[in-house]
Amino acid sequence: MSCLIFGVLCFPQPLILPLLLPSSLTLSRAFKINELKTEVTNRLAMLEKRVEFVVQSGSVMLLGCYGHYPQFSKSQLTLQKGVEGLKVVEIEKCRSDIKKLREEMASRNNSNFLDDNKKLTPRRDVPSYPKYMLSQQTISALRKPAFDVWLWESNEYHLSKETIDALRQPIFDVWQWEPNEMLSCLEHMYHDLGLVRDFNINPITLKRWLLCIHDNYRNNPFHNFRHCFCVTQMMYSMIYLCNLQGTSLPLHQFLLEPRNIKADVIMEKFSQVDILILMTAAVCHDLDHPGYNNTYQINARTELAVRYNDISPLENHHCAVAFQIFSQPECNIFSNFDAEAFKQIRQGTITLILATDMARHGEILDSFKQKVDSFDFTNEEHVTCLKMVLIKCCDISNEVRPMEVAEPWVDCLLEEYFMQSDREKSEGLPVAPFMDREKVTKPTAQIGFIKFVLIPMFETVMKLFPQIEEVMVQPLRESRDRYEELKQIDDAMNEVQKKKSENLTMGGKKK
Repeated sequence: MSCLIFGVLCFPQPLILPLLLPSSLTLSRAFKINELKTEVTNRLAMLEKRVEFVVQSGSVMLLGCYGHYPQFSKSQLTLQKGVEGLKVVEIEKCRSDIKKLREEMASRNNSNFLDDNKKLTPRRDVPSYPKYMLSQQTISALRKPAFDVWLWESNEYHLSKETIDALRQPIFDVWQWEPNEMLSCLEHMYHDLGLVRDFNINPITLKRWLLCIHDNYRNNPFHNFRHCFCVTQMMYSMIYLCNLQGTSLPLHQFLLEPRNIKADVIMEKFSQVDILILMTAAVCHDLDHPGYNNTYQINARTELAVRYNDISPLENHHCAVAFQIFSQPECNIFSNFDAEAFKQIRQGTITLILATDMARHGEILDSFKQKVDSFDFTNEEHVTCLKMVLIKCCDISNEVRPMEVAEPWVDCLLEEYFMQSDREKSEGLPVAPFMDREKVTKPTAQIGFIKFVLIPMFETVMKLFPQIEEVMVQPLRESRDRYEELKQIDDAMNEVQKKKSENLTMGGKKK
């Protein structure tokens, strides 16, 4: 049995290695951050002393001025001008040194937190494992001179075992996969979970549906098809991590009495109908997202806001587009369901997509908290509430992933936020501070969200599924700590710049 840890394929010999590696990486990062803070503090203190010394100096040898301005003669400069000239030069040198320090710290920390004008480019390298493997039939055919290249089909290869294992991990690197490859992975998930088999889904229809899903995600910085894949892959990994899947039963039992199956058969797991709803809602949850959130839709009185009476206009639109796609026979993966079963799938999918509206976050989480201590998998209301919380977790789960996978998503989200706030300013609409490019930084954007939204929600789910603590909750805590450390560095630099400006102003008044 193999496992994937931070993009490296590891084997159980020695067994202790997978346990030690995350801890060593965490400790190493903590030491580096402390060293970085110490060095930044020392260097900024030196710069501050230089500024104070220059501003407070009462007399300076003019030789220094002549050294910087050799074109001036003694007759052209008075002692006072020489002092003021040196102040300007020295302060400009300090500014230059601070800029270099920012660049150096950003480079050394492999992060762009110290320079908001730069983005962390997502890695586009290939995984350390093979993505695909050729089928045995293809391997045999390739050895024959008569191999017909014109008959080559995409289904002649399949995902490698390493890819299949990696897909079940929350640390899966979504940046290493192109759209056609992500479609293949989504297709595999439906097969691997037994949904194609148990619900008699036509494999060709599944392919067409996924292609149509891809075509109906816009090319937004954040809310795009890669985000759709990211959310669905996290849902897939949580199904395995939390052991949600129940005993496979014949299709007719699910369709006739999905919630009346005996508890000992379910074994405190979801039914296949629940799994189908979870996966399909994750795939469809942001279809045709325009890149501007509900607040903008309502304030700008857009067509969507008017159509849905200001009630979750985007989420209602995502649902509508999803079922417009299902209405096309060539894309209807539910074609073998009778009317009653389709109604159940439709209602379940709509309920989960509407739950992704963050305006309902407190309401949904409070409801789940009331149920979690006495949770009953045979209770329809309990199960529906859990499914709503699960899709919410997956929708905002980027910080669960390793830093190099999660951080580019912050850049993508801020880019989309800034596009909206710029438009709101130009249209005279209210602008949220967390979306204003003049007010928000990456650390300030993430710290509150992780502390007050992500961690409380995942810790509540952890009460029901303790196994998520190590692989999901702990990474969130580490991400919070890292952003707080980076904010302290930013604050220290801003304080020095503030003091420098104050000293410069005081020096001007004395003159």
